[in-house]
Amino acid sequence: MKMTDKKTDVFAAVEHILDNYLETNRHRKTPERYAILKAVYNMEGHFTLDDLNVRLNDEYRFPVSRATLYNTLNLFMELRLVIRHRFQGSTKYEACYEGDSHCHQICTMCGKVTEVQAPEITQAIDQLHLKRFRKDGYSLYIYGICSTCQGALTRKSRNKHKKE
Repeated sequence: MKMTDKKTDVFAAVEHILDNYLETNRHRKTPERYAILKAVYNMEGHFTLDDLNVRLNDEYRFPVSRATLYNTLNLFMELRLVIRHRFQGSTKYEACYEGDSHCHQICTMCGKVTEVQAPEITQAIDQLHLKRFRKDGYSLYIYGICSTCQGALTRKSRNKHKKE
């Protein structure tokens, strides 16, 4: 998969972070770690462990065990290269670099997750001063019912009233 210039720059930066960590802590620079890093930074949006495994197998022809995936993602979370989200009974991951902060709206009926651009929230959090704490980023979850599910509820309600 071909990377854009911005993606190439971001990938070079995260690869450098991983290199430094592995060298400093005298860990092995395994091909699995770098293949997983590349796959993560080529994923669009949120992904599950299974999504990542499929991408590694199908696109990269680089199968790895589930344990290796899990342990490597934990390492990436420690390095703040990946963030884990727990959305209504499912765990999803997302590449994050330089404190990528954003809001998610989550439908409590169908579980659909959508990212929301909210400059007012970003500005408010940027201006927020916390005592003895350095902010690196944030994730905000807004729960509610999406328009598709709202429509389904309305239709169901109308049909119920017609039958009575």
